[in-house]
Amino acid sequence: MEFFIFQVLPYVALTVMFLGSIIRYERDPFTWKSKSSQLLARRQLVIGSVLFHVGIIIIFFGHLVGMLTPIQVFDFLHIGHGFKQVMAIVIGGIAGLMAIAGGLILLHRRLFNPRVRAISSFADIAILVLLNVQLLLGLATIIVSMQHLDGEEMVKFMQWANAIMLFRPDAWLSVQDVHWLFKLHILLGLTIFMLVPFTRLVHMASAPIRYLWRPGYQIVRSKRHDPEDSPAPQHPAE
Repeated sequence: MEFFIFQVLPYVALTVMFLGSIIRYERDPFTWKSKSSQLLARRQLVIGSVLFHVGIIIIFFGHLVGMLTPIQVFDFLHIGHGFKQVMAIVIGGIAGLMAIAGGLILLHRRLFNPRVRAISSFADIAILVLLNVQLLLGLATIIVSMQHLDGEEMVKFMQWANAIMLFRPDAWLSVQDVHWLFKLHILLGLTIFMLVPFTRLVHMASAPIRYLWRPGYQIVRSKRHDPEDSPAPQHPAE
């Protein structure tokens, strides 16, 4: 089972995520969105969304850089394993608390706001539950990491992630003896990857960054008729 989870499942999860997202975009492009419910409960959405998204973005890029960067790069830069682990605990802990606070606000909004609940699908609620559980697991692993700050366990995850990217058949051996909380955290993370094409998480791949360099202003025309702009009525000749 450990061989399947840490050696086979990463490739299955990444394949399902990428191919499934492409197929969804090609077959159902109009479902490729997050279905905003801002008009129904704006204040709670803004607070929860900002906390959640800022925290998640920090966590995502922290994991991306921390796990996929070869350990030799940190050694070359004279960044100690223990220092890297402490930085990951501090930054990840703060970002994790922000994300879980925002995630719980968003989940409460989905469950207990009648209007938002009415437009929420099972997938909308389920993925929020899974993301909050994943964040709780991530925060729980900090407690385990605090017990040994030498950074050696973090090195094992870096070796595992790099071995997976290099298609090495012995990648799973790197994390065979780590704490079960870390294993559960990885398993749920891979599961969430596989759910991306079937949930609102696909909007991660289409962030509206083009608005940063869009030229000019948007012209918004009102549907109301201004009497001064209306043509003078023409009366028939008497």
